[in-house]
Amino acid sequence: MLRPTLLSLFEILFLIFTATLVASGVIIANINTGWFEDVYAVEDGFVENWTLVPLLIACGYALYKIYTLGSYRNWRFKLLMVLIALFSFFVAGEEISWGQRIFQIESSDFFKQHNTQAETNLHNMVIGDKKVNKVVFSQLLTVGVAAYLLILPLLYRKHATTRHYVDLYGLPIAQNYQIVACIALFASISLIPSGKNAEILEAGIATLFLLIFLFPFNARTFQQTNAVDYSNHHG
Repeated sequence: MLRPTLLSLFEILFLIFTATLVASGVIIANINTGWFEDVYAVEDGFVENWTLVPLLIACGYALYKIYTLGSYRNWRFKLLMVLIALFSFFVAGEEISWGQRIFQIESSDFFKQHNTQAETNLHNMVIGDKKVNKVVFSQLLTVGVAAYLLILPLLYRKHATTRHYVDLYGLPIAQNYQIVACIALFASISLIPSGKNAEILEAGIATLFLLIFLFPFNARTFQQTNAVDYSNHHG
């Protein structure tokens, strides 16, 4: 049985918060681009710091699912939860340059030379004449997100084999309203006339990623009472 279509209060509040954050960014950037860049989307400002919140919650939730469902699920499920936890923690660390500004740590000569912002992180690195942020975190990530949000949910609903393996690994599938919210987010970012629009995109997509993880279409996969014991039957 798939989760009910009625949204919980938590989901509604998260959607309202995300919509407000993005809409405010669009309006402010079009009224005063300088204020948007220097205050609203500034480094270490509210928007960037907020991005850490859903990422760290996702990290903790993945570890919690390993703890609560570990005896019911096989190594595939636990591996994916570990990967989600590590990915969320890694992205959170990258967002704050691994605490560099918090602890006032100066970048090494390597990062000063090869990082576009002279920060201790990977996503602002330049290799040759290619920006890692543009190739990996923009182009490849966009393709991956598109496949995850547009293709995988359709396959999950239409093909039993896809559904079996998705649930076997515990991959959360986005609900229709979450897909629409993500599309609206990407569309809204194009309305921000500033290179700092990426800060809004990162905050928004991190929040919606958490929403998908906590309230997926295949919610039964993550519930102990409904979890199928895959530990012995599927290796």
